[in-house]
Amino acid sequence: MKTENELFEYVSETERLVLRPLKKADYENWLNGFKRRYPSQHRHDTGRTDMSDCTEEWFDKLIDNHQNLALTDTAYIFGVFRQEDGTHLGMVDLSTIERGDFQWGRIGYSFHNQYWGKGYGREAVNEALHTAFKHLNFHRIEAHINIDNPASIKLAENVGMEYECTRKGFIFEFGEWTDNLIYFKNLVK
Repeated sequence: MKTENELFEYVSETERLVLRPLKKADYENWLNGFKRRYPSQHRHDTGRTDMSDCTEEWFDKLIDNHQNLALTDTAYIFGVFRQEDGTHLGMVDLSTIERGDFQWGRIGYSFHNQYWGKGYGREAVNEALHTAFKHLNFHRIEAHINIDNPASIKLAENVGMEYECTRKGFIFEFGEWTDNLIYFKNLVK
């Protein structure tokens, strides 16, 4: 359990990006990313989203929840920001599946659709994988991808993740149990 002043504050930088936990001061920047989204581009893109319930107070609770998840080694959720101007581009998360003999986690990623096609996703996910292996001590990271999401499949492949299997009826989405492709990357020593 975290103490009152304890925070997860890991920051990672690439040539163009900064990955770090969201801070309460990020509220307007984070909200603007959602407000500027294009209409949905496909089934797995929420596109423009009603953000009316996402008040500053709601956001503060979200940040507290993210901190609790990190401090309990449940999940590490990183905002992705453009270095040149601090614009919020999206999120990458690393969730613990099992520690002990496995050191096994899952990666998820979501980027505002107005920033697609610029290589930000590949750059951010590469950096998140580096963080997972070098700083969070994972040995294996999986991406669980809908079989009809070619953009996510391409991103996983572009960062060196390998297809392992299809898990049938793996997640309940869109009102039904759906299959997921499992891509993975191991720490090579």
